[in-house]
Amino acid sequence: VGEEVLLKCSFKSSSPISERLRIDWTYRPLTGGQMETIFHYQSVPYPTTVGKFKDRISWIGNVAEGDASIVLQSPVLSDNGTFICSVKNPPDV
Repeated sequence: VGEEVLLKCSFKSSSPISERLRIDWTYRPLTGGQMETIFHYQSVPYPTTVGKFKDRISWIGNVAEGDASIVLQSPVLSDNGTFICSVKNPPDV
């Protein structure tokens, strides 16, 4: 609680990395409920602009190195849950 949290995600692709590469981070609270997209990347990072993670997510990944990691600032206990990283690099998924 209170410190930055690194949410690590790495990937490998059999296709060359292109501007079609997409990264989505989703979150589901520990108590269950709706999945929510908290971060999107397609050529540039798009942190969420709504919800509990607004202004608290930063991109630190490097797609050229197969890194899709993000950082969550000022975590609180209620942030506990499942964070899922999804990477698609067409035609490779």
